[in-house]
Amino acid sequence: MAGHSKWANIRIRKGKQDAARGNSFTKLSREIIVAAKLGGGDPEGNARLRAAILKAKAGRMPNDTIQRAIDKAVGGGEGSNLEEVTYEGYGPGGVAVMVKCLTDNKNRTVPELRHAFGKEGGNLAENGSVAWQFKQQGQIFIEADGVSEDELTLAALEAGAEDVEPEEDGIVVVTPVEAFHAVQAEIEKLGATIRDADLAMNPTNKVAVGKEDGERLLRLLDRLDELDDVQTTYVNADLPDDLE
Repeated sequence: MAGHSKWANIRIRKGKQDAARGNSFTKLSREIIVAAKLGGGDPEGNARLRAAILKAKAGRMPNDTIQRAIDKAVGGGEGSNLEEVTYEGYGPGGVAVMVKCLTDNKNRTVPELRHAFGKEGGNLAENGSVAWQFKQQGQIFIEADGVSEDELTLAALEAGAEDVEPEEDGIVVVTPVEAFHAVQAEIEKLGATIRDADLAMNPTNKVAVGKEDGERLLRLLDRLDELDDVQTTYVNADLPDDLE
């Protein structure tokens, strides 16, 4: 599938398992704050904010906590100075890694990333070192229940989606960047449950890695995921099946 990667599926499953992790609400709140700051505090007119709120609710964030995050962004309160920064690096086996962060202090973020990469034999790289190996696309993960796959496929493709494919526990829709919000809106009209929606950096070509490097890569991704400033990671690895 265009844009699909095994790590994307692992990441979604981990999202369910990690909902109770201490930094989960921090990450969810930061995404809400940035979405509201960029597109306004009304989710009806802000598709990114709608997706962030859906993700927060899936992570069992209380409604009043969600509203406080929106209020911070709109009112210029604590956290409203967050900015999006993407860092690049190499993981075990020469795998390219893109790390999307929301941070209010790059002087804190960079050393933390460098330490995480170094622990698993990787390293941070200069901007542009690996970005050329990825393509930005909209990526929408939908719960399998409650929606006709044929109806969903037709609606998504008519709205501009590039690909629709069933997965083990849902459906993945991939879109061009410019059609992302339109496709998301059409899916929402069908009443489908969107589990995750984001502009993803999907690999244009994948690098096959062995089990040892694959295990180290997953440890690196776990280390990165534990950092408050890290929102999402993308890799161009073709992981062995027995690592799922």
